[in-house]
Amino acid sequence: MSLPIGTAWRIARRDLNARFKGLRLLLVCIFLGTAALAAIGTLTNAIERELESSGQELLGGDLEVEVWQRDLRPDERTALAQYGTISSGYRMQAMASTPDAAAPIELKAVDAKWPMFGTLLLTDGRTVGAPSGTDAWIAQTALERLGIAVGDSFKVGTVNLRVAGIIQDEPDRLSEGFQLGPTIIVAQDVPAKAGLLQPGSLYQSKHRIAFANAAQGPDVVEEALTKRFPTAGFDIRTRDRASPGADRFVRQMSDFLTLVGLAALVIAGIGIAGGVSSYLDQRRTSIATLKVLGATSGDIVRIYAMQIGVAALAGSIAGLAAGVLVTPLLAGALQGLLPVESGFIIAPGALALAASYGLLVAFAFAAAPLLRARTFPAMALMRSGIVPLSRDKRALLATALGLAAICALALLTTDQPMLSGGFLLGAGGALVLLAGLGWGIQTLARHLPRPANPLLRSALANIHRPGAPTGALVTALGFGLAAFVLLAAVQSAIDGNIQQRVPQAAPDYFVLDVPPAKEPRFFELIQQDFPKAAIRTVPTMRGAVLAYGPKATMIRVADLKEIPEGAWALRGERGLTYADTLPEGNRVIEGQWWSPFHKGEPLVSVDADFAKAVDLKVGDYLTIGILGVERTARVANIREIDWESMGFNFALVFSRNAISDAPHNLSATIDLPEGAETAARGKLLRALVKEMPSSSVIEVGGILVEARKLLEQVSLATLAAAAVTVLAGLAVLMGAIAAARAARTYDTVMLRVLGASRRQILLLQLAEYGLLAGVLALVALALGGGLAWVVITQLFEFDWLPDWGEVLGVLGLGVALVLGFALAGSLPLLRAKPARALREL
Repeated sequence: MSLPIGTAWRIARRDLNARFKGLRLLLVCIFLGTAALAAIGTLTNAIERELESSGQELLGGDLEVEVWQRDLRPDERTALAQYGTISSGYRMQAMASTPDAAAPIELKAVDAKWPMFGTLLLTDGRTVGAPSGTDAWIAQTALERLGIAVGDSFKVGTVNLRVAGIIQDEPDRLSEGFQLGPTIIVAQDVPAKAGLLQPGSLYQSKHRIAFANAAQGPDVVEEALTKRFPTAGFDIRTRDRASPGADRFVRQMSDFLTLVGLAALVIAGIGIAGGVSSYLDQRRTSIATLKVLGATSGDIVRIYAMQIGVAALAGSIAGLAAGVLVTPLLAGALQGLLPVESGFIIAPGALALAASYGLLVAFAFAAAPLLRARTFPAMALMRSGIVPLSRDKRALLATALGLAAICALALLTTDQPMLSGGFLLGAGGALVLLAGLGWGIQTLARHLPRPANPLLRSALANIHRPGAPTGALVTALGFGLAAFVLLAAVQSAIDGNIQQRVPQAAPDYFVLDVPPAKEPRFFELIQQDFPKAAIRTVPTMRGAVLAYGPKATMIRVADLKEIPEGAWALRGERGLTYADTLPEGNRVIEGQWWSPFHKGEPLVSVDADFAKAVDLKVGDYLTIGILGVERTARVANIREIDWESMGFNFALVFSRNAISDAPHNLSATIDLPEGAETAARGKLLRALVKEMPSSSVIEVGGILVEARKLLEQVSLATLAAAAVTVLAGLAVLMGAIAAARAARTYDTVMLRVLGASRRQILLLQLAEYGLLAGVLALVALALGGGLAWVVITQLFEFDWLPDWGEVLGVLGLGVALVLGFALAGSLPLLRAKPARALREL
């Protein structure tokens, strides 16, 4: 007859140590896994909620229409006006100057309705709207570059402006994308007065709509405008996609963090299984006594399930609290990249999900040792110290059901079921692989010739002897060491991308909107002070791809229900150029380049990645729209582009006769001789502003610094997140060695009785763990490296550039820690009293 629940609980409570002695590994593993998922879920939830709730403010409207090199036509403006209030303006690169200084800036011209959502805050505490007349709101960095103060004057183009205030917080900054210079905000009519809106000039006209009908769906409006103006080259964003770059980054980070959380849980599960097995092994006498006194197998399960449940609940609660407490630190690491609250955030759904995962993992991995202990008679339990318990098929079934429940929860609650499912499948495969490897190591050790050295002979015997914990050790050590490899590979690959994607050597300046007629004077201005400067100019204009494919069956972009993956050039307007020769850093892989000053059929060269994305082949045709005029060219060749070269790279390069008659200016790169003085650089900028006021200069050095800062923030965030798996791995390593230590007490006592010295026992332990760690280091390199490759290439879409020296160094550190833990875990064995230990066995 089964014990009442109350009685079972009293027994469980009395036997449960207040400090969870024996169950600390379970508690630590649950704590780490739950804390990771709680922090991940809370942070992601907060960012997504902020993006969703602040979409109008981030975008500056419910919908934004952006078009290059022109303003809206009357019919286009009328179509937009039917949906609500329009706020229009311009955005462009420009130069701000004083008699003594010049600085590249990002000029933002806005009308009187701006901002329709949110507020512009100045450093003096004022909340303002659009400036009027010749007043300007200016960023602090621009003020410092120009050496001026509030109330002073400066020039942009041909117009004199006055500093009316310093920008503290710009409401729609995040939606504007990567900044190529400090912002200066002026009235809408300033660019035209300054001569910056000439035909061919590279500027954006931006038009934000605040819907008259609050319930109006932005996606419906976007679809209607796209269908009505298919050739207009509109780039449309909605409040739901206020910052596509931020949305993409959140998705990537969320996917990565989810994988980190799942990895921590998988590793934690292994630790839980080992910890519960060790705990029940320590309690085998108590279990046998309860059975002798009449407790049923069901009573045993209930009593110890209650104890494990209390420990799991305590670990989960502590993990939830830690997850909430660590969220501000993660938010601080992402500050400036994403809109996220800096204080503590409570997301009940995310916390409930994290707790569910923690408890499910606890019982899924604790089920097997519990069921093994319930199915054997008291005498078998009494003798389990020297006669290991047999495995129970029902235990395997219970574990499988628990794992299935975890997988189902993961797939039902993720936005990327394929990604999470693939990871879980891979983790399951890794578990099977490690289990098979453990069996293989035991089998191999059993059949290897016996070494002459007695220590090595004993170490080899310990690996395959009956009851040896080799299988559990292989699984725990394999995953633990893989966590080290994962962290090192991810971190070093991101660092490698920082070095490669943000080149150390790049042009000193990009110059936009150089009038073709002034190209000789442009060269003269630079070479009079820098005769050895390297200067390159290319024609530049903007246009939208309207159709592509074989001539008889060309696909209209406006008819596509969804833009193909990787076909980014089909979205909005893109940079276009023409050339007589193959651009530097490009390589033709299909077709042939045209002859200089080609006069036949208009031709185009297409980037290989874009061609692959839309299945474009040599001989197909491409139709583009430039300033409302359609032009069609035949694909003459497909080429590879070195996008990391920091030069002029265009996905589409046309023959001269295809687009050269369209209004356009030149863009240029300037590479000054090494060691060029700051004063001479400043003189050059002032000369360019004076001679070509409508041109704008972009300082590459500043861009590289900002790019490195952004990538370093990503690196810091991933380092903090991936560290969770390493902590879980360390916990599992220590737990596995501690569990093995309990099983080694009898062996050690017998060796000491037979005359073995302490030094020999320590060397025996090191030899055994050294053999296992050496084999598992190779397995961990494959497991951790494979997961890191998924993270870097599939999630972050970076190049796979790990520093293998660093990875191997960290893996070596992991192996050293394993041996250190093994040595530390062996010290208590040396203090065991033989008589007492033999009585307990």
